[in-house]
Amino acid sequence: MRALVAGGGGFIGSHLVDLLLGRGDEVVAIDSFVTGRRSNLSSAIGRTGFHLVEHDVTDPIPDLGDFDAVLNLASPASPDDFARFPLEILLVGSTGTRRLLDLAGDRGSRFLQASTSEVYGDPLSHPQGEDYLGNVDPVGLRSCYDEAKRFGEAMVSAHRRVLGTDTTIARIFNTYGERMAPADGRVVATFIEQALRGEPLSVYGSGNQTRSFCYVSDQVSGLVALLDSDVSGPVNIGNPTEITMRGLAETIIDLTDSVSTVATVPLPPEREGDPSRRCPDISLARAVLGWEPVVGLRDGLLVMIDHFRSVELSG
Repeated sequence: MRALVAGGGGFIGSHLVDLLLGRGDEVVAIDSFVTGRRSNLSSAIGRTGFHLVEHDVTDPIPDLGDFDAVLNLASPASPDDFARFPLEILLVGSTGTRRLLDLAGDRGSRFLQASTSEVYGDPLSHPQGEDYLGNVDPVGLRSCYDEAKRFGEAMVSAHRRVLGTDTTIARIFNTYGERMAPADGRVVATFIEQALRGEPLSVYGSGNQTRSFCYVSDQVSGLVALLDSDVSGPVNIGNPTEITMRGLAETIIDLTDSVSTVATVPLPPEREGDPSRRCPDISLARAVLGWEPVVGLRDGLLVMIDHFRSVELSG
């Protein structure tokens, strides 16, 4: 297969590039490197069948040949990005998605939209199934990302209905693993960095907020299973094992053998609207893809901790 991966320099995108190359596919990665990093592609650059194009998908996409698949992972995706790049996020979710969809339609490609659990907002239904319509604040500080992804799903669905484009939608839940940027504001990376430095782990409010964390190898295997299927989605791809933020902090302190403690801090203004609970119902993924995560949280965290230690030692 020849695949175009938009956002290929990002955390999840780069792991997806590696998986596709590893099974023998030819991969063209596009990234503007606003938040993606070339270092994430160090294992891909120079490999047979890999091509890197530095380009912003909100601009007209150059002729890169034909593709069997177009995968849209192009968007800043961390809470800090929501404050720094709100207009860019909205533009890539709208114009960027349309440009990639038109490319897929013109070339007869299978199109995969990387959407997000953020489309469920602060959910009133738990766990979240694909039929839940969400509880989203359209004007809050997180709205740039929530609404960009909701609009992207609407665009993909309309393209499929009107133009017959072969599309599918993955709703990605919280993912962690190597290549996460330590300072991008996502909780697992932040906690590991704080623990390795022996600093208090900053837990907002009561610490009873929950998330469900999927190790990145499980995440990309789910995305590829969906890509290879004939399912149109949306399909939740995530780990249904739920943990509180306090529990996560205590687990990371234990795994790092850190002297750190858990420090309860007020929720900062830029985190207003953070969902109180988040957990996927993956019954559909199990039924139609035969997919479910296999890496336990402690095992995945140990690999990520070792990676962060090695990066600190080398840097």
